[in-house]
Amino acid sequence: MELAALALVAVGAGLVSGFGTRALIPLLRKAGVAATPNERSLHSAPIPHGGGIAPVAAIILAWAALAAFGWMAPSRWPIPAGALVLAALSWWDDRAGLPAGGRLVVQAAAVAASLWLCPPGAVFQGALPLWLDRLAVAVLWLWFLNLFNFMDGADGLAGSEAASIGLGLLLLAPDWATAALGLAIAAAAVGFLASNWAPARVFMGDVGSVPLGYLIGFLLLQVAATGRWKAALILPLYFLADATITLARRALRGERIWRAHRQHFYQRAVLGGLGHAALARRVIAANLVLIACGWAAENGLGLAALAAAAVTVAILLAVLYRGRK
Repeated sequence: MELAALALVAVGAGLVSGFGTRALIPLLRKAGVAATPNERSLHSAPIPHGGGIAPVAAIILAWAALAAFGWMAPSRWPIPAGALVLAALSWWDDRAGLPAGGRLVVQAAAVAASLWLCPPGAVFQGALPLWLDRLAVAVLWLWFLNLFNFMDGADGLAGSEAASIGLGLLLLAPDWATAALGLAIAAAAVGFLASNWAPARVFMGDVGSVPLGYLIGFLLLQVAATGRWKAALILPLYFLADATITLARRALRGERIWRAHRQHFYQRAVLGGLGHAALARRVIAANLVLIACGWAAENGLGLAALAAAAVTVAILLAVLYRGRK
């Protein structure tokens, strides 16, 4: 029964996301919701954006289905509720643009409202004082949902990352509920990729990337809280490294880190001549290695697996930095 329900949730999430994204494209075009080229973008023509509505809706419907099956505790409902609030805020931002400070306040509120669902002291395994543990978890969660948004700038990239992390959660999660949500995320991401793979017919938009980062961030924190912190660190390591290193370099140069730019490793790769599809394929290949490293890390090869994951990401970053040179 569990396997049948799992398959049903996955197929449903994939179909809702795939067909929902395709249905949204003409509606977004008609409404004039399009990403116009700017100093951050890697495209030369306006493309409809806001397609992330479909995969986010698919994941929340999957969450509801899991609750109906009795796999999801009612106490976890603040998480999809927070995702819906962030999706609404981000849709507004996609349409009209909002100040960065205002967005950050609402994002921080969504994180704070659900922070109690992360067991105190569990994520960092009791290594930090309780107040510092709570603060560190909140900052990490807030940073992850924003970096997921920052990294959504190339055809198929954010969708591929979501699918990879979802697959990793399915294989490495400590419980059925987290594994099922990981599968739902992977299926929804694949459904979205059918329209977002290069050349993309629609972009995810903040309405998709922000709540996706929020949902995935929560699940990774839950995995870490069960003692599987190495897997929780390894699975998103490429996105963590690209965004964090880029932010640190910009901050050291005294740049305004909240301003749009094209300095991420993936952006340098495309600007250097690497195609969007080739970029996504390289990231997928690295992520498959990271999933294997995550499995090894939780099966007796902790330090060696962490080192292998770090080397994998370092090689990927070096390849992207060079572009096609």
